[in-house]
Amino acid sequence: MNKYRIGELRPSQIMFSYGIGAIADLPNLAAMVMGLEEWQRQHTQVITEDRLLAAVQEQLGAQVQQLVSLPIPEEEARQPFLNHQPNLEGIPVAPFPTWMVCPKCDLLAPITDGLFELKTFRNRHSEAAYHHINCTKGITPKVIPVRFLTACEKGHLDDFPWRYFVHRGNIDCKGSLRLIEPSVSGAVTDIVIKCDRCEASRRMSDAFGLSGKQNMPRCRGRHPHLRSFEDKCDRQMKTMLLGASNSWFSLSLSALSIPNAENKLEQYIDSYWLTLGEADGADTLKILLKILQKQGKAYELENYDIQEIWEAIAKRNHGSSQESDDHISATDLKTPEWLKFKSVTGIEDRGKDWRLRAIAPPVDFDKVISKVILVEKIREVRSLIGFTRIQSPGDFTDTGEVPKEYRARLSRRDPTWIPAMEVRGEGIFIQFDELALQRWEQQSAVKKQHIQVKEAHKTWLNQRNPELVDKISTPDMRYLLLHSFSHALMRQLAIECGYNAASLRERIYAQVATSDRQAQAGLLIYTAAPDSEGTLGGLVYLGEAPRLNHHIQQALESIRICTSDPLCAEHDPADDRVSLHWAACHACLFSPETSCERGNKFLDRALLIPTFSQTDICFFT
Repeated sequence: MNKYRIGELRPSQIMFSYGIGAIADLPNLAAMVMGLEEWQRQHTQVITEDRLLAAVQEQLGAQVQQLVSLPIPEEEARQPFLNHQPNLEGIPVAPFPTWMVCPKCDLLAPITDGLFELKTFRNRHSEAAYHHINCTKGITPKVIPVRFLTACEKGHLDDFPWRYFVHRGNIDCKGSLRLIEPSVSGAVTDIVIKCDRCEASRRMSDAFGLSGKQNMPRCRGRHPHLRSFEDKCDRQMKTMLLGASNSWFSLSLSALSIPNAENKLEQYIDSYWLTLGEADGADTLKILLKILQKQGKAYELENYDIQEIWEAIAKRNHGSSQESDDHISATDLKTPEWLKFKSVTGIEDRGKDWRLRAIAPPVDFDKVISKVILVEKIREVRSLIGFTRIQSPGDFTDTGEVPKEYRARLSRRDPTWIPAMEVRGEGIFIQFDELALQRWEQQSAVKKQHIQVKEAHKTWLNQRNPELVDKISTPDMRYLLLHSFSHALMRQLAIECGYNAASLRERIYAQVATSDRQAQAGLLIYTAAPDSEGTLGGLVYLGEAPRLNHHIQQALESIRICTSDPLCAEHDPADDRVSLHWAACHACLFSPETSCERGNKFLDRALLIPTFSQTDICFFT
């Protein structure tokens, strides 16, 4: 028996694939995940991560007070046959698109017209479907969602304007519509929309490309997940297919949990902060400790005096135990992590969520790699703060700071909480030698390449959204180098460590030194799982010397010649104007979407090793 039930999603899927505003496919329906106003808070827990909450507040407003875990119904709630009441637990959805087509008679109509009837079954929810009651060519056949929608870059999504389209702007005719596919190819050139009353007809191909720009109306500013419309959207509607990968992009922030506790007592208090943080004095603290002890928790605190515990809590409340840096923005989540990794010299053990061990750099790369840290235990908290359509967050920046007008909201009102998840795992941190990087960056060939990167990025932005050209900066060459190295090493580690490629993630720390910020040159490759124990240790095992030395050698050797060469090696974004990678493709450097922080952009293996087309910009000689 399959352990996965229809309609169930993993937490990571809700965060990255089927979050608020996304469309999930069910056997007979397409359903949209609704906004936060319709969520229920049963079976959720508050997640503590101060740095991430501060970053969220910086973007969404100070009214956001909590990061909340995704609802996980109890086992009985997952089995409707054990409960005769309607099951409304979990995450709310609604049918979308609302237009359906009958496969027997080709009738095209919205579910609100009353021509289609929803049939449900108490113990077989997966069989719920709309049926065409008075179909002339079949006995109440199931109808299916139409596969065409419209969207715009500002996060709006709408049903396709069928009447407007087939009648070329005249919406007075209310005749029945038909969606006719004379062939089995499914090509849009073969699909015809017809009106029974006035006999108007039109091919779907007129809704795409240059024809679509001329024939489609302006966007209505619809947010179906919020059941609302925004005024004055100036964008042109773009036709897209149901299930298209660019119909929804998760906009999320993530932070590694950096422990600030200086002693065991502070570590224990951090572990139970959700409860102990409510204490306003020693008396209430005693009550809270008794509650925890009845739950079989906080036994570590039994050996401490109540006044000692209260003083540690008061210290945490006043922030005196936290390492603060006034010049670091709340949205800059990476700099505190970089500073922490950089400061580790031996073994640093701060409890169940933080254990680091510094080891010697690989012997064959000790002139370019200055530090390696085996991350044996780590906790990451990820939060969903919005989403985009058509353009991915990686098209803007790697920090998650998407311009507000392109970020779709999670709720109609300013949210007081947002969905989040915590994962635990392991990884390998590699710090590059700053002087070696600077020498490489000063080479004339590398400077020339950086000019070409800037021009390609500008051209790419002009093709997609000209108004963003002056708002989005181009990454420095060290970012491209570290990013390309990260992908090469991730692919090599995935072969050896037992994790599939989609389980590995990267975190790039790349920054050129300026008057107000330190240089950064490192990367973290890690994997994490949403359970209390995290992962199995395979990644840390591969990071041990001399294994890491071998895997870096293999990673560089494997990309020296790509199976798609010479096309891959000669690829230039200036030629096609639709890509932002150079010598990189699925055969050599590309990684799964969940692994890469920039959507497989800004990659070039020629920065690592010589290729057929370029030999003078490589870092490793």
